[in-house]
Amino acid sequence: MEFPAVPPASYRTPRFPSLNVQTIYDTSPDRRYTLYYIDDVWRFTMIWTIIFYALFHLAAVIIATFAHGWGISSWKYFWGVPAVYLVIAAIEAVLSGSIVGVMLGAVYNAGYYEMNTWIPCTWAGISVLVLIISSFSIQGGL
Repeated sequence: MEFPAVPPASYRTPRFPSLNVQTIYDTSPDRRYTLYYIDDVWRFTMIWTIIFYALFHLAAVIIATFAHGWGISSWKYFWGVPAVYLVIAAIEAVLSGSIVGVMLGAVYNAGYYEMNTWIPCTWAGISVLVLIISSFSIQGGL
């Protein structure tokens, strides 16, 4: 019995980002928009999560810059804020992307599924939304 998640003989791991914008299904004979291995799923998820987190934290830095007063004395140390935000974003993204990527890869591998390259991108967006929601102090929230 052949399992559906066995890659074809001509399969090569797609280059990042390899998002198929023509159709949701990968109908190419070499399955160039499909991920089969856990380490590829982990890598794609972590890279997308780093990108999403960096963009989100960069937007927060831009908002903080415009909300900050224009006094000369405080600008002396203000240059460090973007660097600190991006370091925090990288640490959060590596942790979140690794956990989600390994879990996604394990679930898809256990179910003998093949993964479209859009799935890691989607889960990176979901991780940013969870980060945004968890930043609010809501009673009974996360």
